[in-house]
Amino acid sequence: MPGPAAGTAHAATTTDVVCLGESMVTFLPSQPGRLADVPSFGRGIGGAESNVACALAAAGHRAAWVGRVGADGFGDHLVETIAGYGVDTSAVRRDPDRPTGIYFRTATDRGAGAHEVAYYRAGSAASAMSPSNVPYGEVFAGRILHLSGITAALSADCLELLRELTAPRQGRPLVSFDVNHRPHLWRGGDASVLLELARRADLVFVGEDEAEGAWGIVGAEAIRAALPEPSALVVKRGSAGATVFASGLRPGPRSSNAGGAEDAAAGTGSGDTVTVVPALHVDVVAAVGAGDAFAAGFLSATLRGLPVRDRVRHGHLMAAAVLTVPGDLTEPPARDHADRLAALDDGAWGRLRLGPGWTAADRASEEVRTS
Repeated sequence: MPGPAAGTAHAATTTDVVCLGESMVTFLPSQPGRLADVPSFGRGIGGAESNVACALAAAGHRAAWVGRVGADGFGDHLVETIAGYGVDTSAVRRDPDRPTGIYFRTATDRGAGAHEVAYYRAGSAASAMSPSNVPYGEVFAGRILHLSGITAALSADCLELLRELTAPRQGRPLVSFDVNHRPHLWRGGDASVLLELARRADLVFVGEDEAEGAWGIVGAEAIRAALPEPSALVVKRGSAGATVFASGLRPGPRSSNAGGAEDAAAGTGSGDTVTVVPALHVDVVAAVGAGDAFAAGFLSATLRGLPVRDRVRHGHLMAAAVLTVPGDLTEPPARDHADRLAALDDGAWGRLRLGPGWTAADRASEEVRTS
C-alpha cells in the first residue's frame, strides 16, 4: 500500500463515502500461541469503518474517515496511516484528555476457541463521540455514509450519535449500516438496539450468525421480515455466500422519508428482488477484516451502478484479498482484474480458487485457475 500522504483534502460534496467510527492501533503477534506466550507484536491499525474507508480509497474512490483519537503518538499513527491509504482525515478530532484505543490479538481465527483479544479501549477518545462534538457538515458530505454497530456499543453518547445520524432528514446521504455485532461489547447491554438502527438505514449488512446471536432471528427470509425498511439488505451466510433482498438502491441525497421516492417499494419487502451469490473458494491466511472488505467491495460496485450480483461478487473479491494476507488491510485487486472475475459465468465463478498473491495475477494465470 502507499505510504503516508503529505496531506489530505477537506471532505466535500464530491466525496463518495464518509465512514464514521472508532479506529484503534492493533498489535499483531509475531507467532501463533497464547497472548501470554507471544514474545513480540507488530503494530497495525484496526477499525471497521476506517478499514472500509481505506479499502475504498485504495480502489480509487474518494473516501473520508471521521473519528476521534487521543492527542498521543498512537493517535498520530492512526491518522497518518489511514491518510496514507488516500483517505481524507481532515474531520478527525483529537481529544486532549482521553487516549487512543489499542488492542492485542492472537493469530488464530476470530471464531476459534483459542482466539484471544485484549482490548484497551474503555474511556478512549472514540467513546466520547457524541451528537455535540461531531462535524455534521463533513459527516453528511458524501454520497454514502457508512456506519457500524460497533460504534453504538462504545458508550451511551455514541449510541445517541448513531440514532441522530440514522434519523430521517432532508438531503440525507444513503446510509450504509454494518450490524457488526460484537458480543463482548454488549455484555450487560441490549444488542436489540442494533435492530432499531438497522431499520433506519438504506443499506444493511448482517451475518446470519449475527442476527441469531443478537436478535434470535434465524434464516435470511426471517431477517428480511424483521428488517423490511432498508432498500437493500445483504445477509452474509459464510461459506454459503450472500443473499441480497433489494427494492432499489441508488447512492445520493435522500428525502426526509428515509425510503425516498426512488425506492417506492422499500419498507414492505413486497417489491424485493432476491439475489443469491455463492462465496468463493479461498485459501485463508487470516480471517480478520473480511467483513469490512466485503462491505467496501459492495459499496464500490454500488457507486459504479453495477448489477446486484456483481456488487456481491465484488464484495467477495475484496474479502478474498484480505483473507489471503495476515492483517486487516491489503491492496485490492485492480479494477479491471476484479471486473473480469465478477463477469465470469456461474460455472467458472464456482471453480475459482484464490490464494495468497492472487490480486497480482495476470489474465493468463487467471484463466488457468478458472478452467
